[in-house]
Amino acid sequence: MHKESETIEFKKSTAELKEAVISIVAMLNKHGRGEVYFGIDDHGKILGMTIGRMTIKDVTQAVVDNTEPKVYPKVEARNIDGKDCIVVEAKGNKGPYFAYGRAYMRVGESDKGMSPQELEERFLEKKNFLWDKGVSEKTLADVNEEEVKEFMRKAKTVKRVDFEFVNVKTTLHKLHLLEGNHLLRAAEVLFCDDNSLEVQAAIFAGTDKLTFLDIKSFKGNLFSLRQQAEVYVNGNIKWRAEIKSGPRKEIPEVPVEAIREAVGNSLCHRDYFNPKGNEVAIFKDRIEIYNPGLFPKEINPEDFFTGHEKSILRNPLIAETMYKST
Repeated sequence: MHKESETIEFKKSTAELKEAVISIVAMLNKHGRGEVYFGIDDHGKILGMTIGRMTIKDVTQAVVDNTEPKVYPKVEARNIDGKDCIVVEAKGNKGPYFAYGRAYMRVGESDKGMSPQELEERFLEKKNFLWDKGVSEKTLADVNEEEVKEFMRKAKTVKRVDFEFVNVKTTLHKLHLLEGNHLLRAAEVLFCDDNSLEVQAAIFAGTDKLTFLDIKSFKGNLFSLRQQAEVYVNGNIKWRAEIKSGPRKEIPEVPVEAIREAVGNSLCHRDYFNPKGNEVAIFKDRIEIYNPGLFPKEINPEDFFTGHEKSILRNPLIAETMYKST
């Protein structure tokens, strides 16, 4: 069994539920994740506990009701060395988190209340925090090497990188996608096939979503998703043949480059804090490409129509890397 740490806390029973909720927000504020085990003492001895019909619901409700921003944990009964325990797992990066009206920080195996100065610093950090510059839980072993090589081939072709591929680590380092030996989240979505990204694509019979003719779900790294979505759209829109002098020419109802640009932008500039997937919907009279995320405050879509509004990058590392290969 694990020992208590900055991301693991033991409690003998749910009689210590309030202390457990405090530990959860303390771990989230420090590491963005944490686990609490009920039925284990401070020294790691497995005691077990009686789990009633409402126990898991009560634990879940206590966490949700007494945290702000709300924390929605995974709570389950688990048999550990033959004894029944409850395990609470939580993840979140929308902190600072509060429990019972106060913010806490995990320090070693203890939960310390955060001072007003510490809170002010955290709010300032949050204001300037970019998702794609955070450290990923993925490792270099999770990176699709062939995708990195293909990226470098394209980037060299358009002359937007001035170095050769040596290995994955060196390439990602030069692209500023590593922090020490750790992948940044930008590298995770760009080059790791196993990530949280998803694109849902569908064809609808009319001009609304009442009846669909086909639906697909795509997974993979960002470059793969862009290609899969493009192929799906191009394969399901109308094309006309133009025959003049020379060979027959196929012309799509929507320019292929416009589709490529729209799909790429929807993946590049989405709000990665939001777990909802991207969507592509093909209707009888239009194509809708959706990504989670709002326009920056005080900015409207119409502000960009004139061409005078400056670009505001939500994920600058992802955007810069994609630009190098297109």
